Amino acid sequence: MAYKFAIDTVMAKVNILNEEFRYTHDHNPIEHVGSRLKTPASILEKARRRGVPLDLESIAESILDIAGIRVTCSFVSDTYAIRDMLAGHEDIRVTEEKDYIREPKPNGYRSLHLLVSTTVRMSDRSVEVPVEIQIRTIAMDFWASLEHKIYYKYAKAVPQDLLDELREAAETAHRLDETMERLHGEVRELGDRERLPLPGPDDLRRIPLAEGLLQVLADRVNSRRTD
Repeated sequence: MAYKFAIDTVMAKVNILNEEFRYTHDHNPIEHVGSRLKTPASILEKARRRGVPLDLESIAESILDIAGIRVTCSFVSDTYAIRDMLAGHEDIRVTEEKDYIREPKPNGYRSLHLLVSTTVRMSDRSVEVPVEIQIRTIAMDFWASLEHKIYYKYAKAVPQDLLDELREAAETAHRLDETMERLHGEVRELGDRERLPLPGPDDLRRIPLAEGLLQVLADRVNSRRTD
């Protein structure tokens, strides 16, 4: 329950950011948000694989990804922006960061992994609960999903030629991220440079038919007056 409540706490903050950007900014860095809570069977399997004693205290100290959140972003720069926003919360403490974007894994995987701690206040106590947050782009999220399915299909014994293709696909996804971000930046810069101020009342009156439209509007308003 503590891990579920920790997910709820962090997800609430991510969803607030998502809603704010959706309605008050011209660009929302968040494309999708998801969460997962490891099942007891999955936790025990990982504990056995790592040689962790099968008691609650040992598992809590050694397995830190029981609660997980994934934030999918449009662009690479968005991943760092979201990282900074989440780290800015007083009740979210970043305890570890692994930047696989600047230093990708050997298989080509790129993502930003944060291990954070948040306080969960129960009825009789407060507990510090770790939550793993993965922040990555749409392209890399698609790649990671495919890679996971391939490893599952081959029971982790993936042929080398397929591993080579996966690594090349990861590089292609990264080049796509770089290209799309560059194009996005150029479009925004062009829009800022050519942005014109909104027309005022005098400007509107110089538009053909504007006087007639304004008069119709005035007549409608006056017809509803009771004084």
